[in-house]
Amino acid sequence: MTIDLVPGSSGLIDAGGDKKITYFSNKYVLGLTVIAGIGGLLFGYDTDPLSTFLSGVISGALLYIRDDFKAVDQSSVLQETIVSMALLGAIIGAATGGWINDTHGRKSATLIADVIFAVGSFVMASAPDPYVLIFGRLLVGIGVGIASVTAPMYIAEAAPSEIRGGLVSTNVLMITGGQFLSYLVNLGFTQVRGTWRWMLGIAAIPAILQFSLMLLLPESPRWLYKNRSSSEAIAMLSKIYDPDRLQDELQQLSAALDEERRNRNSVRYRDVFKIKEIRLAFVAGAGLQAFQQFTGINTVMYYSPTIVQMAGFGSNQLALQLSLIVALMNAAGTIVGIYLIDHVGRRKLALSSLTGVILSLILLAVAFFLESSGHANMGWVAVLGLVLYISAFAPGMGPVPWTVNSEIYSESYRGICGGMSATVNWVSNLIVAQSFLSIADAVGIGMTFLILAGIGVVAVGFVVVFVPETKGLTFEEVEKLWRERAWGCGNNGNVTQSLLEDDEA
Repeated sequence: MTIDLVPGSSGLIDAGGDKKITYFSNKYVLGLTVIAGIGGLLFGYDTDPLSTFLSGVISGALLYIRDDFKAVDQSSVLQETIVSMALLGAIIGAATGGWINDTHGRKSATLIADVIFAVGSFVMASAPDPYVLIFGRLLVGIGVGIASVTAPMYIAEAAPSEIRGGLVSTNVLMITGGQFLSYLVNLGFTQVRGTWRWMLGIAAIPAILQFSLMLLLPESPRWLYKNRSSSEAIAMLSKIYDPDRLQDELQQLSAALDEERRNRNSVRYRDVFKIKEIRLAFVAGAGLQAFQQFTGINTVMYYSPTIVQMAGFGSNQLALQLSLIVALMNAAGTIVGIYLIDHVGRRKLALSSLTGVILSLILLAVAFFLESSGHANMGWVAVLGLVLYISAFAPGMGPVPWTVNSEIYSESYRGICGGMSATVNWVSNLIVAQSFLSIADAVGIGMTFLILAGIGVVAVGFVVVFVPETKGLTFEEVEKLWRERAWGCGNNGNVTQSLLEDDEA
């Protein structure tokens, strides 16, 4: 059974002439996007940026967990394990999420993620000891990891190419909304009996809501067309495109899938590195995911209270208020990114974002260097650097990596490559979480920010060299782009040739 949110279409070609596609011109696609994006809400609420120890609902809950479990209060290892276990789970979930998506479909993967997340939330809320709590955190992380792969993919495959970037970026907006929600929940349950159990257990509600709504939604049309029923896929696509545009989409989809079936019977992980065009796409996608973490988003968020204290405001309550303000800035910046990503383009948006990130990190480094040297009034310079960083990162390096990874892989490899790239993101997150405090202790906060600025410069070079512009391109046009990059502009996309040459290599 499927739910028809709005009958009709939103294609470029309409009976009355040309019609421009907008984000609100087809409420069916918008409804799919919002429901799938609830996975991003779970992502932000319970996990991201987990490694900062300041954001996410667990940061507030941990204060009360220490009161109930004396073993946790007396062991920093247990505290770190409770916080970090969700990251480990997310790595596991992302690593397996691609296979689940390819084998069972995007809808089924979402349902599986919701069940795991809800069970994990209930386990945490009822945990009799810290070890059961840790197991619940692992389950929640696995659910988040699967959702982080699935939601962008599902949205991208149902979205018209003209607005695909903005719709996929809506998932990132839900992530930032989840972060903001976690702060509100922390505030709301501070005076309630069983504080931390409510904080962690209430996370099951959006998972249950998404599960219920997803039961009414169809599978991804592209996965349906390839794996199960072309008639079901056509029925869904007819709600997105007008008849003329629908015919074009189906012709491209049919031709692409026929070519894949002729040239390859199975999908193997090793082929991601053996087939040149797939390898180039994966390097671009995974690199963006890594640089999203290594350009310092979690580090800057970690030091935001310190930055406020440098400006002369030292209360803990103000630090929490700052977290709310930063979360709102992050969400507002993501809304700007939703508009820009389909107008400016992925590549230009990433480059401009990284430029702002580099400048802000340099400003933060200078502020901390001068403050440590005894210069007064450096706090406001650091606050300016913080505002500039969030303003630059949120519209660009926040949504661009997830958008690009949802659209640059061929149909057969979209699941496994998306899962592998998401795994790179979570592993990079873990590396930053486990290393940046040690680096800051060894070289100082100012030098740490300067190192991150240097990584930002490397990221600019990476985008220039490895990341093509995919704004407005269909999935088939993106595949052709990678074949031309791999085998030259004169190649018309002979996949057999590329496979043979790579196998011989």
